Amino acid sequence: MSTSPLMTMNHIDKSFNGVPVLKKVTLNVAQGEIHALLGENGAGKSTLMNILGGVHQPDHGSIHINGMEVKMTNPKVSQEQGISFIHQELNVVSDLSVYENMFLGSELRNKFGFLKVEEMCRQTNEILAKLGVDINPKEYVRNLETSYKQLIEISKALLHKSKLIIMDEPTTSLAEHEVKRLFELMKNLKESGVSFIYISHKLQEIKEICDRYTILRDGERVGTGSIETEDLETITKLMVGKSISQERLVQKQLFGPAVLEVNNLSSQGLYENINFTLRKGEILGFTGLAGDGRTELFESLFGYRKKYTGEIKINNRLVKIDHPRKALEAGLGLVPKDRKENAIIKDLSVIHNLSLSSIGHFEKNGLIQDKLEEEKFQYYKEKLNIKVHNPRITIDKLSGGNQQKVIIAKWLEVNTDIIIFDNPTQGIDVGAKQEIYHQIVSLAEQGKAVIILSSEAPEVLKVCHQIYVMYQGEITARFKGEEVSEDEIMSYATGSKREAEKIG
Repeated sequence: MSTSPLMTMNHIDKSFNGVPVLKKVTLNVAQGEIHALLGENGAGKSTLMNILGGVHQPDHGSIHINGMEVKMTNPKVSQEQGISFIHQELNVVSDLSVYENMFLGSELRNKFGFLKVEEMCRQTNEILAKLGVDINPKEYVRNLETSYKQLIEISKALLHKSKLIIMDEPTTSLAEHEVKRLFELMKNLKESGVSFIYISHKLQEIKEICDRYTILRDGERVGTGSIETEDLETITKLMVGKSISQERLVQKQLFGPAVLEVNNLSSQGLYENINFTLRKGEILGFTGLAGDGRTELFESLFGYRKKYTGEIKINNRLVKIDHPRKALEAGLGLVPKDRKENAIIKDLSVIHNLSLSSIGHFEKNGLIQDKLEEEKFQYYKEKLNIKVHNPRITIDKLSGGNQQKVIIAKWLEVNTDIIIFDNPTQGIDVGAKQEIYHQIVSLAEQGKAVIILSSEAPEVLKVCHQIYVMYQGEITARFKGEEVSEDEIMSYATGSKREAEKIG
């Protein structure tokens, strides 16, 4: 890693509607460095990167590339300076092919103005081969899994020969082997002088891949230094301003009667022979690696997927759920993992996203009672520590963590007896995670039945009474939360262990 600065942001200030978001923030990235940008949701990370990416203009401060001051007046200027921004919410166009996404806005044409399709396909193949990915360049993006869409974004940055690549939660949708491949690629690019700003809440990843770190809290820089010489506990404390307990949050307790029973549930090619029982006041965890079938299983329970065999019983009554409306009527709620696609309506306000699924709670004589809606929003804002100054702004203006809190508030207001959380803390900082964990445990203590789907073993160990491990669509093990280690869970999640006595 070179010590010469590739990019410097000096004393950056930024306010929105008179509210300070960044206060004299300085960030330095050396050539050939992987630099972690850390902080809680709402700390100012996205705003700082949007300034570097030309989306926002700073109120004060300067940006230097290779020692020369540059005004990032728009995203195109940023790209011309060799900066690429790979957002957590992917910016691929589903109705275009892979090569069309790669060259969008910079298409190759011959002297007659016609597109050089085969040349674009060839270059696309060349870049994808570096990632070890075999995708037909003419395949429509809508037909690809989310992990491949993420790799297309990374490939596009490589195509433009970027000198500095900003990655916002890049491994959220990637399987373990894809993460390893990504890290190998980043290390190779780093050796050739490419730099990265790496935003992630997965601190073990930060420790593995990053050289230095900068931490923001409440819009100010509160720490910077070498990853190698810093322990994760100190970094966490700097991020949230306090120590975070690693202890289990649930205790042994007596549960009520069974509220959900699943018997021999199967869907060809997705999952097979699934059996489990969920009781009142209980938190069940389902974990494994990407592609293990757990999301598809619970989409079937919620009525998104209609083709399955087997039995589903709710409160000892056999049900056939073939539409989400029927799931709601049966007392099921689902917090989906893909906020952008399935959970928020980005053009609606924060407050309307919260009240949308329970609109009848705020209706009187056919009219929405704005005052009641406002009161309920303030209740959840305080209960979940939602950081928003004006609930009438559109929800896409919030950080990912605060969007997630609004989604959870929406389902708390719906007040179903059974709540399924699919990756509830995906892309959320450690402080917000703790708040959500405590809310989930509180729901169970109030008698709700909860299911958590998570790729993170530490998460299910922290908050689940029982843990089911899935591999290639099957349950390979079941454990009591207090009796299993992360290593043992991973041995079943990877298929390296499978014991019949653990299943039942």
